[in-house]
Amino acid sequence: MWPFVKPYWFRALLAMALCIPIGSLDAVIAWCLKPYMDMVLVEKSAGNTEWFVPLFIIGFTVCSGLLNYLATYLNVWVGTRITNDLKAALYRKLLSFETSFFDRQNSGDIVFRFNTDAELASAGLLGNLKVFVSRLVSSISLIGVLFYNSWQLSLIAMFVLGCTFYPMAKVRKLIESLMNETITSGAKVITAYNETFAGNKTIMAYNYQREQQSKFQDILNSLFRLSIKMTQRSSWLTPMMHIMVSVGIAATISYGSYLILIHQLTPGGFVSFIAALLMLYTPIKNMGSNYTAVQLSFLAIERAFSILDSEPAIQTKQDAKVLDSVSRRIQFKNVHFHYIADTPVLKNVCLDVNVGECVALVGNSGGGKTTIVNLLPRFYDIQSGQIMIDGIDIRDYTLESLRKNIAIVFQDNFLFSGTIRDNVKVGRPDATDEEIRQALDLAYLTEFVNSLKNGLDTFIGERGILLSGGQKQRIAIARAFIKNAPVIILDEATSALDNKSEATVQKAIDNLMKDRTVFVIAHRLSTVRNANKIVVINQGEIVEIGTHEELMNKEGGQYKVLHDAQFKTS
Repeated sequence: MWPFVKPYWFRALLAMALCIPIGSLDAVIAWCLKPYMDMVLVEKSAGNTEWFVPLFIIGFTVCSGLLNYLATYLNVWVGTRITNDLKAALYRKLLSFETSFFDRQNSGDIVFRFNTDAELASAGLLGNLKVFVSRLVSSISLIGVLFYNSWQLSLIAMFVLGCTFYPMAKVRKLIESLMNETITSGAKVITAYNETFAGNKTIMAYNYQREQQSKFQDILNSLFRLSIKMTQRSSWLTPMMHIMVSVGIAATISYGSYLILIHQLTPGGFVSFIAALLMLYTPIKNMGSNYTAVQLSFLAIERAFSILDSEPAIQTKQDAKVLDSVSRRIQFKNVHFHYIADTPVLKNVCLDVNVGECVALVGNSGGGKTTIVNLLPRFYDIQSGQIMIDGIDIRDYTLESLRKNIAIVFQDNFLFSGTIRDNVKVGRPDATDEEIRQALDLAYLTEFVNSLKNGLDTFIGERGILLSGGQKQRIAIARAFIKNAPVIILDEATSALDNKSEATVQKAIDNLMKDRTVFVIAHRLSTVRNANKIVVINQGEIVEIGTHEELMNKEGGQYKVLHDAQFKTS
């Protein structure tokens, strides 16, 4: 944690330093009782002691309260700063992970590991650290008072104190495995909420509320069982400490009475000793709950830093080149790829695409069309073969420059919560208003935006929920226009639209494709007739390449079969 603590080390150190006088003041109060009891209650000759000691105790208590407030304030300030820095570092790491990382996770795991763990790791640990430091200093000073009053009674107290800490070692082993299970179940709760939010229409459309409620109840039941197990394995610690502390107090009272009778201990010393012992034992009795919280913080630290220490599978190699533009061609050479080992998705794919060409990828669903275009911007890395731009392997280019030269319009484009302007500027954050207006014209969005009261600054809701499908697609196309990349990927960009929306979006796409190298994935073969090359993919292999006319003249060819099946009615 030191790199995160370092910027705030002075305040952190000051917060911990304030715990020293806070803890020490407990011992001062206990120590004052000895002269007070001996002089006022026993010898009945107080002088100024009868009013001086109470005022002294009040003054020290007020001072302790003020210091405690200041220490708490500094601790919260430092803890929140460290938490935010750790969250920022985890979020930065999250943004660096490859697509396959997100394929393996669910939303609950992401929220828990990248947000909740950060809070437990820093704020939770620092809060408990303050408690432990103040109690440690208090314990040391109170032990000093104990030995000052009676070394014989102190030995008994120290023996009992040592025995109370032994069960803690047992508890750690008992609760460690349960902590991981509890965190996993907690992540499932978050996932359930996210799925309900995103899939509310599907739940209502299929009357799936009862089943969804049942699944959520199962998660809650699992959390309940884990909570009960955690209680069974850890909650005995606090009562056990209470019992052991009571034994220690009983033993010291018994032996202390004997020492008073043989005049080796004064009544005031005995009262001071008991007061110090109670102050020492009371926080220790309740340390079980703090101990569990600290163990959770340590586990969160391990989880958070296992993420920070991990390396993304796809990253820019050292001495990588910068791709300024695509000037000649893109080549796929003997490309093999799989998501799961021994389950090939692409087999020996070879494809040459010259700059300025439009290449259409067609074929049956699951054949590998989307996988091919996902490999070009390195969302995934191939297992063997090469993908080259202008004769250089794409793995030898920087990721940033590679992706800067590729714009993608998906079938279901993600729009961020915000305004139309915000979403268009995703393509290039430094775009001017004039450039945005030009992109809107080319994407056939100007009329729609002008009809809105707030124009470009219209809020579109999370994931663009307030827009139609065609409007979402055209914003995504405007985003691609703003980026002005030489390579365009269109992944079934019109397949989810009605005929009217498709016609408008298709005109916007035609504008986008001008003077660029384009990869088009389409199920509707009518949209790819004018492509320079039509590539037919089946079961991860390229089975045919040619123009529409060439492939239609191939009797029994797969493209002709697909085409005839789609246009059978006409």
